[in-house]
Amino acid sequence: MKELFQHAATTDGVTVRVAVNYLPEQSHPEAGKWFWVYHIRIENGSHEPLRLRTRHWRITDGRGMVNHVDGEGVVGEQPLLAPGQSHDYVSGCPLTTPFGSMEGFYTFQRADGSPFEVRIPFFPLSAPETAEGRPPN
Repeated sequence: MKELFQHAATTDGVTVRVAVNYLPEQSHPEAGKWFWVYHIRIENGSHEPLRLRTRHWRITDGRGMVNHVDGEGVVGEQPLLAPGQSHDYVSGCPLTTPFGSMEGFYTFQRADGSPFEVRIPFFPLSAPETAEGRPPN
């Protein structure tokens, strides 16, 4: 299956692309559990090498509850991206509602050691309509 990146944001020459998919096989609506997988591609369109140091996510569920998640790197890595290089990774997000959203930023480090933030675009998490959960009207 070819993934299409549905969401993108560019900050200082760095583009973050996101493709998100609902995973019914890992979701249990009857138990109040829904799961999505997201594929991120980070493209260094700048003219200098950049190292991804940290991530910050703002995850909002269908009730408006916000969870902030901070951590080192992405999936255990702090990739160094040369100009023109990209880095892909896949991760997942469970929620206790059939819809929600994610957004955030990465902190990168330039060759001179200075940090800067790169926006992760807002993207919705939405399960198909079921008797157990319907997206808001």
